[in-house]
Amino acid sequence: MNIYNAFFGSPAVRQWCDADAQTGPVSLAQLIAKSSSATTKDGSGWNLPFPSLDALNADCPAIPRTRDFTSGIEHGFLHIRNALKLVLDPLTQPLSWMLDFSLHVVDVVPWWLVTVALLLVTYGLSRSKRITALAAGILFCLGLVDHLHYALQTTAIVFTCTIICIILGMPIGIAMSKSDKLKSSLLPVLDMLQTLPSFVYLIPLIFLFSVTEPKLYGIAIILYAIVPMIRLTDLGVRQVDGSVGEAASAFGMSWFQKLIGVELPLALPSIMAGVNQTIMMSLSMVVIASLVSAPGLGVLVLRGINNLELGVGLVAGLSIVFLAILFDRVTKASMSRLSAHTQGERT
Repeated sequence: MNIYNAFFGSPAVRQWCDADAQTGPVSLAQLIAKSSSATTKDGSGWNLPFPSLDALNADCPAIPRTRDFTSGIEHGFLHIRNALKLVLDPLTQPLSWMLDFSLHVVDVVPWWLVTVALLLVTYGLSRSKRITALAAGILFCLGLVDHLHYALQTTAIVFTCTIICIILGMPIGIAMSKSDKLKSSLLPVLDMLQTLPSFVYLIPLIFLFSVTEPKLYGIAIILYAIVPMIRLTDLGVRQVDGSVGEAASAFGMSWFQKLIGVELPLALPSIMAGVNQTIMMSLSMVVIASLVSAPGLGVLVLRGINNLELGVGLVAGLSIVFLAILFDRVTKASMSRLSAHTQGERT
């Protein structure tokens, strides 16, 4: 007698279960499974397995197995793949153009010109000679080990994806701060994006786009890194003192004028914290995206793993750490300047 046979004992249920029963030859594996299930049953319930799909299918073939369930998900996705690609291809093509252009700039422009431009941007954002000197030292060290070009490629991808995350994430965060219903509906999606393993982002995208298209890893980076931008924008706007908004309304400001002139400047420190986290998450995802042809330092990390080259992997990993330190210092210095400027305006 099978383990869960008692649950399917009624004639109607038994007829439904036996409708999909196998009438052909039984394989040796199925005979062994039946034999083991019969011998392990002692009647006490001690060895009763969890009623999973596979265990229930052994007694009722009409119940799908786990592999049938996963195959159904795969077939369903493949069934709508062409329609998804037809919609997503034109929408995401500008992302491929932006990534191609940024990488082309790194390949064509001389290294010293790109380096000088990065140092000028670093000083313009931080207004700190110490951080600019740190950036120069990091770029010099990367150049000594022939990792400068890879680092510049990684920086170009991170900057491009971060800009897109800001353009898309800020309006969504602002809309969430103005509507509790929208926030409650988007929070499960944001929670899923934030907790989903980073490798899983690549699985459906591989079926939708070619591995040679930059949009493949660009979409994965944006989906992974946009969450803190949305959350912290929403938090920053919500934390603006309500009396300030009432005073702005009393002066005759429209909701848009109040948003641009009052709420966003006061929420800017929180928004900059979201930019900082977005940059860090983009950098971490670039390394994983090297599995799908993303250029940069992640390629060296992947080479070290595939070829068991310990030195190559460690040096590339440390280079990524140095880039992360540089990005973090620059954004935090910008946050400090903005916070000081905001406090000055309040006083």
